[in-house]
Amino acid sequence: MSEQDPLGPEWATAPDGTRTRSAARVVVLDGAGRVLLVRGTDPTVPGEAWWFTVGGGRAPGEPAREAAARELLEETGLVVAPTDLIGPVWVRVADFPYLGERCRQHEEFFVHRLSGAAVLHRDGWTPLEVETITDVRWWDVGELSRTGDTVYPEDLARLVAGLPPVWSGPAQCID
Repeated sequence: MSEQDPLGPEWATAPDGTRTRSAARVVVLDGAGRVLLVRGTDPTVPGEAWWFTVGGGRAPGEPAREAAARELLEETGLVVAPTDLIGPVWVRVADFPYLGERCRQHEEFFVHRLSGAAVLHRDGWTPLEVETITDVRWWDVGELSRTGDTVYPEDLARLVAGLPPVWSGPAQCID
């Protein structure tokens, strides 16, 4: 993360002033079909929080699949070869406020299915992640569909429930 730019170096500024970046996200599923989510906050909006999938920004020229594997390692400690990720299964453009900026993120979602128990760690977190991520937990799809908490992408429970055991099709656009 740059000292001059609290969002980090992968963010560009569009002509309309919107901060933009490409991102890769990973839907991590355990053997019971639970999905791993992180809970984030915005220091400029006290009291607001939301749950979201593992992932983050892509470096310039970095393929989405490689970025997804890197982000999975940095945020969870899970080591996976980029070729072992399924997808992309979904793509979306997310517009949101963050750190007082208007942001637009072009996201590709991959799936990683764990074959056994996983030990997660936070050793690769950036200072901003340490400051703004308040929890990491596994969610049952039914629990996820009933929660009153904000979850991104919206309707994640339905999207996860609709994932086939093995993905072979093109990415689906979601909003």
